[in-house]
Amino acid sequence: MKSIKRFFKKVIKKILNKTYFLRSIYKKVKFLKNKTSYWIRYKRVKTDEHLVIFESFFTSKYACSPKAIYEYMSNNPEYKDYKYIWAFKKPKNESKYFEGKDNVTLVKYNSKTYYRSYMQAKYWVTNTRLPECIIKKDDQVYVQCWHGTPLKRLGYDIQVKGNNKLHSSKDLKRTYNNDAKRYTYMISPSKFCSEKLTSAFNLENLGKKDIIIEEGYPRNDELFKFDDKYVQDIKKQLEIPLDKKIILYAPTWRDDQHQLGVGYTFDIGLDLDKLREKIGNEYVLLTRLHYLVASQLDFEKYEGFIFDVSKYDNINDLYIISDILITDYSSVFFDYANLKRPILFYMYDLEKYKNNSRDFYFDLDELPGPIIEKEEDVLKSILNIEQIKEEYKEKYKKFNAKFNYLDDANASKRVVERIFKK
Repeated sequence: MKSIKRFFKKVIKKILNKTYFLRSIYKKVKFLKNKTSYWIRYKRVKTDEHLVIFESFFTSKYACSPKAIYEYMSNNPEYKDYKYIWAFKKPKNESKYFEGKDNVTLVKYNSKTYYRSYMQAKYWVTNTRLPECIIKKDDQVYVQCWHGTPLKRLGYDIQVKGNNKLHSSKDLKRTYNNDAKRYTYMISPSKFCSEKLTSAFNLENLGKKDIIIEEGYPRNDELFKFDDKYVQDIKKQLEIPLDKKIILYAPTWRDDQHQLGVGYTFDIGLDLDKLREKIGNEYVLLTRLHYLVASQLDFEKYEGFIFDVSKYDNINDLYIISDILITDYSSVFFDYANLKRPILFYMYDLEKYKNNSRDFYFDLDELPGPIIEKEEDVLKSILNIEQIKEEYKEKYKKFNAKFNYLDDANASKRVVERIFKK
């Protein structure tokens, strides 16, 4: 019976993925069903003043600022009276992080327990939007951590362009608006980010301009606490040669690289054979692809040179062990810049991306590293990395002074005190 049910689910999903109109109707019907079910029950459930529920990246992993806030609270005797819930798509896969913790419960996303947990918990902490069917009671606190300083325009600040058929501009604004209506607090690492989050989430028009907690990103505390032993331990865990330098390649996903019935696609844009030939004796390459990208890349022939770390939960560990970051439009470079290590911006589709996708919040001339548009120049830049470090030293300082001036080892402490002590 279960196998038949799974079969029909796959067939329905395949049909929906091929037709935007049918998927839109299906989502609306499902939303109304879940909203009605939640509405009938949520006021009957008493709010637990010392219960906090966490989720990260749509319940896909144990990571980011929700993780940092949870670990600060769970390791601090001052918050010993609190109980914690973590929501995951696959709780069993994440249980290793909570061994020996008797004050935390794991729940499965979209289960009855998941929704009841939101009805019961006083505090909700996440870094992505919550399901719209979840209704916040007046005595509940929704803490939106978000997941990075934006380079690309978000929400109310963009018009969907190009071939992105997943969302219309109207859909995007509606989802951002409906989530923001529930916010009690929103976390920001800088004045710049506060301004952009306020406009992107329509906070001023919602009367929520003052909900921003501008104290730095809790998730970046780890970037100020590691030592050499920690670096060695991570390398050993990932089976990376200890005598090699590390390049982390972490590109963004692209809105226009989605095909109905296929999903997200991605072209890595690098001549891996040439890279291995020229720098393989000195470097290894870590590839970190966005979780929404349905990548079909096969790195088996590059064993020992390429390490696919896309499923590794804690991206801070990857920053910490890397000597160079190569990215494009992803917000990862904001966090990585705290380490003051070289960043190469490989934007092989810059004009197309800027004109057909989302556009940017600031002039790319402010970036703390060279913009590379030709594949052959990636290798040249790696070979001349010391010269690039010197060339961008002053620009790097200005960048951190604008975007990362609040990040240190204590953002979690400041954020938690602002929320829970208040």
